[in-house]
Amino acid sequence: MSDRTYFGTDGIRGQANSHPMTAEVALRVGMAAGKVFKSEDDRRHLVVIGKDTRLSGYMVEPALVAGFASVGMDVRLLGPMPTPGVAMMTRSLRADLGVMISASHNAYVDNGIKLFGPDGYKLSDEKELQIEALMDQGLAEGLAPPTALGRVARVDDSQARYVEIAKATFPRRLSLSGLRVVIDCANGAAYKVAPVVLYELGADVIKVGVDPNGTNINADCGSTHPAAMVQAVREFRADIGIALDGDADRLLICDETGRLVDGDQIMALIADSWSRSNRLSGGGVVATVMSNLGLERFLAERKLKLERTAVGDRAVMVRMREGGFNLGGEQSGHMILSDYSTTGDGLLAALQVLAVLKESDRPMSSLARQFEPVPQLLENVRFAGGKPLEDPEVKAVLAEAEQRLTGSGRLVVRASGTEPLIRIMAEGDNAGLVRQVVKDIAGAVKKAAS
Repeated sequence: MSDRTYFGTDGIRGQANSHPMTAEVALRVGMAAGKVFKSEDDRRHLVVIGKDTRLSGYMVEPALVAGFASVGMDVRLLGPMPTPGVAMMTRSLRADLGVMISASHNAYVDNGIKLFGPDGYKLSDEKELQIEALMDQGLAEGLAPPTALGRVARVDDSQARYVEIAKATFPRRLSLSGLRVVIDCANGAAYKVAPVVLYELGADVIKVGVDPNGTNINADCGSTHPAAMVQAVREFRADIGIALDGDADRLLICDETGRLVDGDQIMALIADSWSRSNRLSGGGVVATVMSNLGLERFLAERKLKLERTAVGDRAVMVRMREGGFNLGGEQSGHMILSDYSTTGDGLLAALQVLAVLKESDRPMSSLARQFEPVPQLLENVRFAGGKPLEDPEVKAVLAEAEQRLTGSGRLVVRASGTEPLIRIMAEGDNAGLVRQVVKDIAGAVKKAAS
């Protein structure tokens, strides 16, 4: 694959008003993507654009609109909308392209641009590289004549449409009546739709993180800061807590005692439920190299397989489509339920957990720990520049660590695709060995990066 100038592992992302997250780059994205997705026929071409609640969305959105309209694409603006909602609306409105303006779980100073094809799936590497190739061409190339400029309009009922789609994924025979549910929307994209879905399905809803002001997205709330959800669960004696991230494509859950439930446990819970009701396709689950060894063992006991991919929900989705799986996700809380959605959807995953909770008639604490996790340790090491993982000393330490864990654990060391971080993950039955291995690698990376 060619080197990428703009696109990372999940679209384009960076600090707002600094390259590559500038109005000019957004304009170029609109123009280039518009050219790529405009076919040769005479029909009108359409792009839908959603966003989260970041202040910089008001800068990025108009720049994208100008880019698309200038090459003759019509634009429909969805306003604040979960990332999976944008994917759904791309298909629903028969658009040629969908765009989500969000930096997901990052702080408000960052922003990003994710692109979806007409099928609602994230773009392939090839398509992204095609767009990149056009982005650095002259801005005067490929412009539409004044008679063929794109038209722009808002879709007033986009949130209501997503609410109805989400509600339809919950089993019709069940109701959330009698359940007290905390929902933390991270002051992000789902701040309107998520509480409405839960309320209309019958729950007693306690809302957290539903007052966005442009700068408080993911700030001490949401799936990256679960303390707010846990506090609300305890204070209001709720049956379950659900925390979404800024664009609502991932979730974290806590039980009625406030104990956290990560993505691996959620996948295990849903997989077991779907397997027993013959709804699980592909003979197992797709997860990334970061998922706990305990999940793999849990599935194996049920004669189900765990297929691992590179990090990122796009890699998970590709493998799901190749292998006919309908459940996949990440330990971080991205859950893909492909019967219902083409990308990660925190709210839809939460509804499946709520269905199990309601049907079992047991407290969430008795469902939260589907398996005993193998001791696992994660450490992120920030670096200023260069490629620390190519340093000979780092390579030697990695080789030794791999050898020490052979047969009893796993090691995953990688550079982040969205931040200047080296992510180190080790797991194994011997917790002391895991700690030592991570310490040794982190020390070598810090030394190489200094």
